[in-house]
Amino acid sequence: MRSDEEEAFDAFVRNRMPELLRFGHMLTGSADAAADLVQDALERTLNSWSRLRQRDDPEGYVRRTMVNRNVSIWRKRRREYLTDEVPDRVEDADMKVPDQALQTALSSLPRKQRAVIVLRFAEDLSERQVAEMLGCSVGTVKSQTFKALAKLRDQLPNQEDATWTP
Repeated sequence: MRSDEEEAFDAFVRNRMPELLRFGHMLTGSADAAADLVQDALERTLNSWSRLRQRDDPEGYVRRTMVNRNVSIWRKRRREYLTDEVPDRVEDADMKVPDQALQTALSSLPRKQRAVIVLRFAEDLSERQVAEMLGCSVGTVKSQTFKALAKLRDQLPNQEDATWTP
């Protein structure tokens, strides 16, 4: 990789890292898993950077890679793993969650429903774009959105000053 490409990639990462981490956190529900997901996506992006740099939206490639990797990971982890020790849970102090109640409710959703909600509402993608990203039909996106919103409405308190309402 040429030095100008390295500098461009470093600048891209420095400028977009907070948004990518927030997106990853919304997808995974965990700051640690989000950091791993972003790192994996950026590593894959680095391999194709010279080609992606010419495109209008390299961030779209990174986000798509994050969604695809997240789907691959949860497909592989369909089983529960029992352990006799509860792991320590450390919260990332730098990760700003605008609404803790919303994050908790999102974390309770099944992974596919969470991905649909994040892509539809946090990333403002159309149903067709979400379907393409997740490799499913538009009808599946609609039904998963409906089910997820119903669960979120049940879990979230009605607040007049809420910043986001499903």
